[in-house]
Amino acid sequence: MTGHARYPHVFAPLDLGHTRLKNRILMGSMHTGLEEVAHGFERMAAYYAERARGGVGMIITGGIYPNREAGRGSKLSTPEEAEQHRLITNAVHAADPDVKICMQILHTGPLARTPDCVAASAVKSRIGSHTPNALTEEGIEKQLDDFAQCARMARFAGYDGVEIIGSAGYLISTFLVKKTNLRTDDWGGPWENRMRFAVEAVRRVRQAVGPDFIVIFRISAMDMLEGGLAWDEVVSLAQAVEAAGASIISTHFCWHEAPVPTIATMVPRAAFASVTGRLRKVVSVPVITSNRINMPQVAEDVLARGDTDLVSMARPMLADPELVNKARDGREDQINTCIACNQACLDHTFSGNQQVSCLVNPRACNETLLNYRPVQSAKRIAVIGAGPAGLAFATVAAQRGHRITLIDAGSEIGGQFNLAKRIPGKEEFHETLRYYRRMIVLHGITLRLNTRADAAMLKAEGFDEVVVATGIQPRTPDIPGIHHPKVVAYIDAILGRQPIGQRVAIMGAGGIGFDVAELVTHQGTSGAVDIDVFAREWGIDFKRHPRGGVTGVVPQVAKSDREVILMQRKADALGKTLGRTTGWTHRLVLNRRGVQMVGGVEYLLIDDAGLHVRVNGEPKLFAVDTVIVCAGQTPQRALYDELQAAGLKTHLVGGAFEAAELDAKRAIDQASRLAAEV
Repeated sequence: MTGHARYPHVFAPLDLGHTRLKNRILMGSMHTGLEEVAHGFERMAAYYAERARGGVGMIITGGIYPNREAGRGSKLSTPEEAEQHRLITNAVHAADPDVKICMQILHTGPLARTPDCVAASAVKSRIGSHTPNALTEEGIEKQLDDFAQCARMARFAGYDGVEIIGSAGYLISTFLVKKTNLRTDDWGGPWENRMRFAVEAVRRVRQAVGPDFIVIFRISAMDMLEGGLAWDEVVSLAQAVEAAGASIISTHFCWHEAPVPTIATMVPRAAFASVTGRLRKVVSVPVITSNRINMPQVAEDVLARGDTDLVSMARPMLADPELVNKARDGREDQINTCIACNQACLDHTFSGNQQVSCLVNPRACNETLLNYRPVQSAKRIAVIGAGPAGLAFATVAAQRGHRITLIDAGSEIGGQFNLAKRIPGKEEFHETLRYYRRMIVLHGITLRLNTRADAAMLKAEGFDEVVVATGIQPRTPDIPGIHHPKVVAYIDAILGRQPIGQRVAIMGAGGIGFDVAELVTHQGTSGAVDIDVFAREWGIDFKRHPRGGVTGVVPQVAKSDREVILMQRKADALGKTLGRTTGWTHRLVLNRRGVQMVGGVEYLLIDDAGLHVRVNGEPKLFAVDTVIVCAGQTPQRALYDELQAAGLKTHLVGGAFEAAELDAKRAIDQASRLAAEV
């Protein structure tokens, strides 16, 4: 069945009056970090053009600042700056003249990393670097004029529209919410005054660009924090910005400082679309929904229910720029699905100094640097190990034309991903394995499972090169009693190969330690697949929509029937090495379940009494009946050494190359780059 038949709502055009969108999928805004690097605009041009060729109806760029108070990154206010942007717009329109590209005007307000940052009032954000300067009346006028000038220059640069972001805790948000707007003049106090800045920004932008230009306003439909907007305020603001000239209203969910996950893999697919559907009923312009919509069927379902007019997919377009074309052609099984891990995208964005890419697609944002060109002379290459690194190398190399044999001692592909997919909240990892299984067939890769390779076998078969991706083995710490019957390796714990008692100590608090703690304390249905469970666990009220969308009471998290202690050698707070955008959620969930977290631990002995340790120098006994060891990994390189000794041309990738902490992002990137070169 073609995509047009299977997804009739997705592929229906949308008439905006002065222009037309060819379908209902847009690439949502995502700051990439390319804006500030050498040759960044050339790289952005290639990045966006590839997505335009991939079939989207509209693209919204990463945020561009209207002035220096908004941030120290890429700014647009002059014709000279606009000429740089013309590289992007020309490239997109050349790739597909029917694709519209809009530039997001981003004023970060109190989140700008500059002491010159401004806001409605001098109220520091919990996650901001500086206390913002409260805007004077003259300052407000300047900011509004700068919004208009930025939009004017965007039109001059060839964009089809702009998006004004009025959510997330950025400048416009600070005027809307009482706790950040302490003003007593005409820009503060009653709601009509607090929404004035947002409405005036839209009005001035519309006046600057004329009637035949797309103006999107991104509204915070649910702030996800106490004291946020009430539903009647969301409605009146949406109606007011529509009257002021907005062509489209895009719904956003949460401030960046809100203690509720909205973008992590633990969030159910399309969790917030019903809120957009409620707003759609009270405005006349089209609306956009977003957040955790990562496959065409999810988009089709949301559109068919009448919850939205347009579906924003930002991270899914990093993972697979061809997503829409594949849906149109009936090739959904070939989509490289976004798993919402955030490790190479949003974690990099919010670090402030890392360029964005994608764990499952390292070419994202590297389109001019990492190319998979067809080979001139095909080689026979053996890949040993079908974990993330081996799969990535095999599929890229086979795509380029090499003849690949993929060998693994296990009974299924996936390696460490087969552990990750078992952790509640990481169900999306199944999608990556589905993608690789399809790529193996599509690219004619010879797959040999349940096969243990050795140097003699590989040499006898006459391979031109061998790639060793044999991964890791769990490290066994040198502690008296480490082989006691109550000790369980983390692989056995995750796979359920050994029983886990009621009193559990977990040695090691890296990503694996947290995953194991999640697994052994989880009860009932995963919130990642049940929106009602998710809402209860995070205190969200989708039905009554109280102020900010949150109940204000302690979230209802099922307490574990196990006593669990998560510990590490370092005296630091546990979880510091976890992802910037998701680590806090894992810490919070485990705290709510009653997991005890202990740092500064020296492991002494495991015996019938339990785990003997010193905590910050003080002796202590944890009387547990199970000790799960998550104490790191060591590379499995024996085969590599054999092959080197046998004189075979051999490469080493993934955990076998470096196993300090399991890192699929690094493994897939390294393997893909090697596959692009052989």
